[in-house]
Amino acid sequence: MTTKTIISRLLLLMYLGAIAFICFMSAENIPSVQKEILGLPTDKVVHFCMFLPFPLLAYMAWDHRTDKVWGPFVSAGVIVVLGALIASLTEYVQKFLPTRSMDLHDFKADMLAILISTALVFIIDITHLKTRKNR
Repeated sequence: MTTKTIISRLLLLMYLGAIAFICFMSAENIPSVQKEILGLPTDKVVHFCMFLPFPLLAYMAWDHRTDKVWGPFVSAGVIVVLGALIASLTEYVQKFLPTRSMDLHDFKADMLAILISTALVFIIDITHLKTRKNR
């Protein structure tokens, strides 16, 4: 395992810890902010921003790159499924917290970020596929 892989995995773990902290902290500790950003509900923008880095961090953390054509498709699928599991788990746990609540729209914002970011990671992976084949 390379140093780059170890650092990437540590970054992913720290990111997941930060997501858990933000999603599960008491709502009383959340500062007051404006209700909308560019006409969108602030909490949905925050959810989108929280989950946008996940696909890139997950992509960097696992050395799954292959020279096979199907590799980027499998990677993208795994990243989306893992992201969906994490996003749904955070919302489900919030259902049981006294100052938080489960919100399907938060999950939708999470998934939008995951899908957009995964598409970008997929494009990067496909672009680098040719270089991996030539090695």
